[in-house]
Amino acid sequence: MFEHIKKRFPFPKDKWRKFLSRFERLEVPAKTLLLQEGEISNHAFYLEKGIVRAWYNNDGKDVSFQFFLENTMFSSLESFKKGLPSMVSFETVEPCVLYKIKKNDVEAFLEEVYENPDLRTLFMDALFERMFDYMKHFFSFIKDSPQQRYLQLTKTKPEIIKRVPQHYIASYLGITTVHLSRIKAKILKEKLS
Repeated sequence: MFEHIKKRFPFPKDKWRKFLSRFERLEVPAKTLLLQEGEISNHAFYLEKGIVRAWYNNDGKDVSFQFFLENTMFSSLESFKKGLPSMVSFETVEPCVLYKIKKNDVEAFLEEVYENPDLRTLFMDALFERMFDYMKHFFSFIKDSPQQRYLQLTKTKPEIIKRVPQHYIASYLGITTVHLSRIKAKILKEKLS
């Protein structure tokens, strides 16, 4: 458990033990709402098994904009950090094994991280990676066609294509499920030609 994060952040073992003891293990079914848009986020999550999606409501339409796979920590950052209502909801796509930690426990751990310049840099790099993912997704809507976005997703995150229902993928790509079916048929036809 947490091996991915331990490798990325070389923190002393006693500090890791103390931090990890603060997590609560959860096993939840698919379609479990972990945080609803508009609520204040008081927890961060580590995803050991399964997939979670981040989505928001756009005039009654459910729009997926991020998927989290195994070995990922996530929270509604703006809500978690600033106590603002969350702009997104988090929902499990598959049955999941998660670990939940309270905000004050994360803050205590981060105070110790910030005291070490090397760990602080690693932590900030990890945060910026997530922001870069958001930026790439946003810019792909400006410069790429839906087919290009789909092909990029198949190349960079094939697990999402294999494991996430088509209507969530279509929403993530900004298209309808019918349009997604057409794109997939066109790609298949091109491959067979």
